[in-house]
Amino acid sequence: MVSRMGLVGCFLLVAVALFNGATADTYTVGDDLEWTIPPAGSIAYTTWANTKRFQNNDTIVFKWSGSHTVAEVSKADYDNCSNSNHLAFYDSSPASITLTSNVTRYFICTVGNHCSDLGQKVTIKISEDDDRWWDSNASSSLTVNIGALILSTAMAIFFYSFN
Repeated sequence: MVSRMGLVGCFLLVAVALFNGATADTYTVGDDLEWTIPPAGSIAYTTWANTKRFQNNDTIVFKWSGSHTVAEVSKADYDNCSNSNHLAFYDSSPASITLTSNVTRYFICTVGNHCSDLGQKVTIKISEDDDRWWDSNASSSLTVNIGALILSTAMAIFFYSFN
C-alpha cells in the first residue's frame, strides 16, 4: 500500500511541474492590425510588444496581405532599417517564428520605405523566467498554473484523508 507521505509527495511533484511548466503561447504580431504599415508609425508595434510577456518556446506569427516581408536583423540594422545582413528572411504569410532563447529579437519589413519612413518594425524582448512574474500581462498563464496547483493540492488532500 502506498504511504501517505509517498502519495502527498507525488501530488506535490505534479503540482510543482504544473506551476513551473507554463505552456507556450502564440502571438499574432500586431494582433488585429497584423503585419502592415502601422497607421501611427512604429509606436503601434512598440506598444503592442510592450503589452506582451514573451517567453522561450512562444511563437510569434507575422500575417499580412499585400506586399510585405519580414527580416530578422541585428539591433544596428533594426535602428537603420537595413536588411543587408539579415539573420532570417520570410516572404510569404504567415511566417511563424519560435522564440528559443532569452535574446531580444528585431524584425523589419524590407519592402521599400515600409520600415524607414513608415515604421513597420518590431522588437521582441523575451522575459526571464522570474522576470516580472507578477506582471498582469502574464495573467492567463499564471491563472492556469495557480488553478492547476489548487487542483493538485485538493486531490492530494482528498486522497490523504482516505488513508
